[in-house]
Amino acid sequence: MNVIETKGLTKYYGKSRGIIDVNLSVGEGDIFGFIGPNGAGKSTTIRTLLGLISPTKGSGTIFGMDITKDTGKILRRVGYMPSEAMFYPGMRVDETIRLAADLRKKDCSREAKALCERLQLSPSKKIEELSLGNRKKVSIVCAMQHEPDLYIFDEPTSGLDPLMQQEFFKLIKEKNDKNATVFLSSHVLGEIQKYCIHAGIVKDGKLIMVNTVEEMSKSTAKQVVVHGIENLPTIAGIVNMEKSEDHISFMYQGEIPLLISAFNQLPITNLTITDPDLEDIFMHFYKEAE
Repeated sequence: MNVIETKGLTKYYGKSRGIIDVNLSVGEGDIFGFIGPNGAGKSTTIRTLLGLISPTKGSGTIFGMDITKDTGKILRRVGYMPSEAMFYPGMRVDETIRLAADLRKKDCSREAKALCERLQLSPSKKIEELSLGNRKKVSIVCAMQHEPDLYIFDEPTSGLDPLMQQEFFKLIKEKNDKNATVFLSSHVLGEIQKYCIHAGIVKDGKLIMVNTVEEMSKSTAKQVVVHGIENLPTIAGIVNMEKSEDHISFMYQGEIPLLISAFNQLPITNLTITDPDLEDIFMHFYKEAE
């Protein structure tokens, strides 16, 4: 069963592009990473899915319910954390968290207390006294305390220190082990590679690739770094070439023996050939889309 499904989902802001013809499926129990730089269309996709903004055309469902007609029913089963942690001023942390629970007409006090303890968040502090990282923690608690079936997080770890980032993903794994589905937008490729099952790459509002993170990481392309030469000979299969003062790096899609043969007569001082990480693959698909 697909928890999230869109067909041709498009959003324009006047003449400005938001997202274009997004066809997306996220299965039940998945941890789905939505990858792209700022401005690629990640937040627009999420806000459209949640009914916060209306699509220009196309359609979408969450739990089989229409995102434009059944927004209220959908939101009862979703925990949403926006990229910006904005709250009413003059309130304490515990008041803000309780307000979020009251809006859902649910007693979440036990889970909220446990989350605050794990995230080292003081409930008695005023919201305006909090750092960016602690405001992010408040957002996490508000999104997770009612234990929904679907979690949607928009750039959740920005502002969190490394230890809290690890604790956040422990929480995600625990919820996912109980069959909750997670949709996570990020431009931090390392965390997508480490924690997500599937991922989609978005560029200029268009979804250019969807696959398992494992399959993405098994790309037949290789990352090559060459030292000792200033220019490469013409070799088919070289993409994403970059030069620095002491080496040339590129992605290579071809037979390794052919590459070695082409390098055989060159004054190379060092050569490394490795499997690319997700960042290399991401840049490859971005440049391929161009």
